[in-house]
Amino acid sequence: MNTQTLFKMQKALDGHIESQHNLEQEDLFDRKVLALLVEIGELANETRCFKFWSVKPASEIDIILEEFVDGVHFILSLGIECGFEDLTEIPQSKSDELDATNQFLAIYEHVQKFRTSRNKEDYMQLFQSYLKLAELLGLTENQIEQAYIQKNEVNYDRQRKGY
Repeated sequence: MNTQTLFKMQKALDGHIESQHNLEQEDLFDRKVLALLVEIGELANETRCFKFWSVKPASEIDIILEEFVDGVHFILSLGIECGFEDLTEIPQSKSDELDATNQFLAIYEHVQKFRTSRNKEDYMQLFQSYLKLAELLGLTENQIEQAYIQKNEVNYDRQRKGY
């Protein structure tokens, strides 16, 4: 995955949104953290991995991919907030989680740890953990990158239409 391209695209989108909504002087870090947590929850809901009481299957892969990419947007945005957009690659996760439920829980822990520390190591762990989830969900880096590019354009279009 070309993280440099994604960071550049996200930085441009963030700048556009902040300009449109007069937020250039606002500290948006905690709001972005909460947005990420919400997006992670929406993704979990689409995978249905935790719904032991239900026999309904997970959503179609394209819906799961779109929800996953929403999380990528906020992870990138948080990295930009902390000055980490110089990262050229995110190494493979060292996580041993073998199922999506436990990986989601690990991601929530990484988000909170990063929120407190705001350091690069914890950011990398968060990003790695999220990409490990992609692997567990059967998503490829190419799928993620292409879906990100498509969703980025949707987000610009939403801004143009007063979303």
